[in-house]
Amino acid sequence: MVEKAAASAGATGVEKVGLRVGTMSGAIPEALDGAWPIATAGTIMEGAELEIETVMAAVWCPTCAANQPIDEFFALTCPVCGTPTGQLTAGREFAVAYADLVTPPGA
Repeated sequence: MVEKAAASAGATGVEKVGLRVGTMSGAIPEALDGAWPIATAGTIMEGAELEIETVMAAVWCPTCAANQPIDEFFALTCPVCGTPTGQLTAGREFAVAYADLVTPPGA
């Protein structure tokens, strides 16, 4: 995705890539960080910094009428009142949030 954006912008490099990673996405931020240099070697992103924003999981509680944050070990229940809920409202994210591209002047 970043390579395509860089190519369409006429970028000559990428300085930084930001990812949004939910605590219930199945992705492990430490593993992503460790694999980054290997995954980007030989690409326009080689040498770019990786910034990972962790998105905490949350559920909608119909009893409290509010989103309630949970951690990945909670069952899908409201941590405030204990109401069971299957409405996960955050935490599954795994997306590119931004990419800082290096573009030549006038591009």
